[in-house]
Amino acid sequence: MTQLEWLVTKKSQNQSASDAQLREAKLALSAGQLDAALAHFESILEEEPEQREALYYLAVCYRQQQDHDRALETLSTLMSAHPDYGRSYQEQGYNFVALKDGAAATTAFEKAVSLNPALLESWGALHGRYVFLGVSQKIQMATDQIRRLEGIPPALRTVESLLHEGKLFLAEKLCRQFLKEQPHHKEAMRLLAELGTRLQILDEAEFLLESCVEFYPEFDRARYDYVQVLNKRQKYDKSLSEARLLFSSSPKNLLYASAFAAQQEAVGNFEEALFIYDDLLSTQGEFPNMLTSRGHALKTSGRTDEAITSYQRAYRAQPDYGDAYWSLANLKTYRFTDDELALMTEQEAGEEISAGNRIHLCFALGKALEDRGEFEHSFAYYSRGNDLKRLDSGYRSEAMEEELSKQTELFDRDFFLQREGMGCDDVSPIFVLGLPRAGSTLLEQILASHSLVDGTMELANVIGTANRLSGQRQYTAGSPYPEILAQLSAEQARQLGEQFIADTQHHRAGGLYFVDKMPNNFRHIPLIQLMLPKAKIIDARRHPMACCFSGFKQLFAEGQEFTYGLDEVGRYYKAYVDIMAHWDAVLPGRILRVQHEDVIEDLSGQVARILDYCELPFEQACVDFHENERAVRTPSSEQVRQPIYKSGMEQWQNFSEFLSPLEQALGSALTNYR
Repeated sequence: MTQLEWLVTKKSQNQSASDAQLREAKLALSAGQLDAALAHFESILEEEPEQREALYYLAVCYRQQQDHDRALETLSTLMSAHPDYGRSYQEQGYNFVALKDGAAATTAFEKAVSLNPALLESWGALHGRYVFLGVSQKIQMATDQIRRLEGIPPALRTVESLLHEGKLFLAEKLCRQFLKEQPHHKEAMRLLAELGTRLQILDEAEFLLESCVEFYPEFDRARYDYVQVLNKRQKYDKSLSEARLLFSSSPKNLLYASAFAAQQEAVGNFEEALFIYDDLLSTQGEFPNMLTSRGHALKTSGRTDEAITSYQRAYRAQPDYGDAYWSLANLKTYRFTDDELALMTEQEAGEEISAGNRIHLCFALGKALEDRGEFEHSFAYYSRGNDLKRLDSGYRSEAMEEELSKQTELFDRDFFLQREGMGCDDVSPIFVLGLPRAGSTLLEQILASHSLVDGTMELANVIGTANRLSGQRQYTAGSPYPEILAQLSAEQARQLGEQFIADTQHHRAGGLYFVDKMPNNFRHIPLIQLMLPKAKIIDARRHPMACCFSGFKQLFAEGQEFTYGLDEVGRYYKAYVDIMAHWDAVLPGRILRVQHEDVIEDLSGQVARILDYCELPFEQACVDFHENERAVRTPSSEQVRQPIYKSGMEQWQNFSEFLSPLEQALGSALTNYR
């Protein structure tokens, strides 16, 4: 059983009690028993007022009873609770068709396919509408989509639709069943890989796509997905090679050209990436997403003023494009004008704005208003953005706490003493770990300013190794990781360490040592200890209120779901402090803790302490880290290009009256965190 299959099994074991009643209600609806179906759906909604399918099918019932007002009212509730659910807009379109409001129906169907491109019925309705309006370009677009969807088996259309609805486990089950009958069906392979990517099973996704493009070298859609997976796995040389193939085959395809530019950027070829972006923008027009990507390339390479201009061009091209405003806010040093603030406020309040753009705008508005000292207003936007982000997150504090608690039970001092001498003897890795926004980027910049140390980025290799270990056994009661670590032989541990060194080699630039600053590696210290016992481990720590609130204010590109709630981030911080205390007890002296506030107060002293722990000779360049012109890809990129400053240390206190849930969640870690 693969990891995907295990996840499916676990999901099925945790189905809600309403599932049986929901199935019964849907059967009644399909049989035309509308009154019985209505009663079932209303009963479900009494217990779960925002249950997505119950709201959707209740609206269907009302439409079939020709009660369009109640149907639209129900759909409004559904859209508010689940703004990215495409079928709700398709159903809204059906109601507008019945009410003979063609313009509103067109808008609804367009929204439906933007959220779920697999909705064949919506494309069909749009095609008819576009023919009526005589819009030739849109007619062709709808025709192409209809042809594509009709060209794949109905079972795979269902899989694709479920994927866009977030029903990943059911989609995976159906897709795998289809592949048993047709093992090399190209679209089925691609869809299963996409599901693996969504579920972070990246090694399986990579294997599927590698096989798919080998079997079907002209299948560009699979090759494009392959580029994205390789990028996520940080295999940038390979992703660049594949992106070059796509670009060569279709140089005028904006998607492929953008992918090629992004991969050039990933390997540090910023000038090549910017050349591609500028060529496309000059010939194809002002695309906001491309302008934002261009801004990221400029920011990463230290050209901040030019990045700002590119982000501003992006929001001028599309005033509700939230990522442009957030990219400006995320510079941390940018200050919005009155006109920009008014525009952002207006766009965020718009009824037609997408959930993603609204979230980006909320975080940007929170930062803009914080900079102006309007803390109550600022916190309201931060909270709104976090609440919206948390709607789509499956993060559960209990699961994370259970995971770390299990580690304290499994790995005591005797465990490591019995395995002394295992692993790879390579001394080159320096792991900087902890929580996001705890100062890890600053520590990396200090270390990377040393002549013997390469700065890399937040490498996913340790997490990837853990995932591979999870996939090595049959899944019965649960994942074998981390328990499986107890079964590693000395040879296996050595091979894992050597594989890590080999896989990270392409990130290095000739230094004897390199930094991996993936914060979440603190959840894999037993694995690091077993495979790389001579690697250095630095625990980047910051005051709990400052660290947690800084995370709460940050909109991360992906992951870090625990930050989107004060209770969640507080509990995460406490669990982190507890597990690190355990490692200090069972691996005494193994991990160097660096308190961010100490670095701010005594930079030279802490630099000397860090270099001494890493067995590196002192170099003044590490104190003058802000003069290092290396590319920095994290939210702190602009801050580490400046000398140490103290102005941001106590920013959380401006919001203290709103942070009691965070204090309660932190518990003992509020004071016992050093």
